[in-house]
Amino acid sequence: MLTLSRRALLADPDSLDPTLHPVLRRAYAARGIQAMSELAHSLDTLLPVGTLTGVQAAAELLLAHRAQRITVVGDFDADGATSTALVLRALRSWGFTDTDHLVPNRFEFGYGLTPEIVQLAIERGSRLIVTVDNGVASNAGVAVARAAGIDVLVTDHHLPGDTLPPASVIVNPNLPGSDFGSRALAGVGVAFYVLAALRRRLDADGLLPPGAPPVTQWLDLVALGTVADVVPLDHNNRVLVAQGVARIRAGRCVPGISALFGVANRDPSQLVAGDLGFVVGPRINAAGRLSDMSLGIRCLLSDDATEARQLAEELNTLNLKRREIEADMQSQALAAVRSLRSESSSGVASVAQARSQRAGVVLFDASWHQGVVGLVASRIKEQLRRPVIAFAPVEGGQLRGSARSVAGVHIRDVLASIDARHPGMLGRFGGHAMAAGLSLELPQLDRFAREFDAEVATWLAAQGSPDVIETDGELEERDIALPTAVSLRAGGPWGSAFPEPLFDGLFEIRDSRVVGERHLKMQVAAPEGRGVFEAIAFNCIDPAAPRPAPVGRQRLVYRLGTNEYRGELRLQLVVEHWLPA
Repeated sequence: MLTLSRRALLADPDSLDPTLHPVLRRAYAARGIQAMSELAHSLDTLLPVGTLTGVQAAAELLLAHRAQRITVVGDFDADGATSTALVLRALRSWGFTDTDHLVPNRFEFGYGLTPEIVQLAIERGSRLIVTVDNGVASNAGVAVARAAGIDVLVTDHHLPGDTLPPASVIVNPNLPGSDFGSRALAGVGVAFYVLAALRRRLDADGLLPPGAPPVTQWLDLVALGTVADVVPLDHNNRVLVAQGVARIRAGRCVPGISALFGVANRDPSQLVAGDLGFVVGPRINAAGRLSDMSLGIRCLLSDDATEARQLAEELNTLNLKRREIEADMQSQALAAVRSLRSESSSGVASVAQARSQRAGVVLFDASWHQGVVGLVASRIKEQLRRPVIAFAPVEGGQLRGSARSVAGVHIRDVLASIDARHPGMLGRFGGHAMAAGLSLELPQLDRFAREFDAEVATWLAAQGSPDVIETDGELEERDIALPTAVSLRAGGPWGSAFPEPLFDGLFEIRDSRVVGERHLKMQVAAPEGRGVFEAIAFNCIDPAAPRPAPVGRQRLVYRLGTNEYRGELRLQLVVEHWLPA
């Protein structure tokens, strides 16, 4: 049963600029903002480049290979794609003439710098391999490269294991002993810091070509990767995202990002940070989920608007296919969760089976697509408000799983604890607090599901119920208005760990209808004649088992959004939950 909790004020709203909208000041105070300096998004407020351990050594290593072949190896998601494009664009603009990239195809090589990927780099004559958004767990692949006399620069943000790979240099804010002021950098953020150190060194040595751009020219890529990877938006990440968003709004972004907004029929000059995660990110990710992420990287690397548009169209087509696959898988998963089937003795299911005791949920279906299980896990997690792992089969009786977690349950540590208690149960695993990946033998599935449930139950017992929804309280009648929505929209960037303001209040549902098969459009009235408003609840309808539409008086949990209709900007309540009055 969902319950509401009002966010406590962690600071004094009156200490903030009085010209800010009062609701925005209240929201900032509830997120711990104590001074306007914490809302400054200028580049000079970024954490100093030199404070990230390893960036100077990384710059030296890159400089030593300036005339040799450098191969960038990225992950197959939007963070990896933007990291790869960022490094290649920077190196090529700064006089590095022999650069290429390899992307692990998830269906052939799996995740990270595997020995097979290293062998391809050896065949291409690489002298330095640079990993972006991966590598800190790629001990075997790094060892193969070093044995072949190839230097390896690992740039990553994922949590390291007990043993670090034997790389030439590792840059990762989450390494033991790191005193960098933010552990929340995305992979593209780590790459940005490495490149900033490199450019500073090139400039000092007089090695920059005439007109060489600063690394800040590609903050659009940094913003995209940071938002798409759903890392916490601490102050440092908010600066990176705000600066990148400003570049995109001003039309100073790479052609590929403009093209991706174009195929989505969205105006980039009006974007907010969330649009990078909901509009652009999924189209980039579709390449890695269904095909080869090199398509997404080519789109982000292209400087030709026509070519970028063509590549964006291909990515859009893949994304439409991804949506179809995901919708089918999600319906199966929801049906499994509703029925909570008993586990079969063999552990093999012809349909998805939910193995759950309300703590941790494990889903599997033999027909599922391994590139889409992460999205299914995310959707089911949002509905159940519990950690979820969705598995799909791969070759040789192996399963590949993608995990998504809730606040307070560190999913990678959950897997590490299970691995420590049951050596050999898990194959490879890695990730961070809110997301992880793992492999498993099919016969181990039932046993793992029970262990996962028990371990998550321990975490939840210490953390408290995840069924509590935090809101910023009720709004006065005068504040349920378009100016408030506009102020909040401009008050971001909002995102993970710096959530967009969410409110609750009593409303009378006067009318509702399904739109787009999965969304519910409503007309709602505040009590005592305090106004009638348009409202919409996205993705709340499961066509296979429609949820009854809310009627009568309900307590709505909502965001203040806007909707443009025939050139007119209107207020729209975006409903996240409805509860009995």
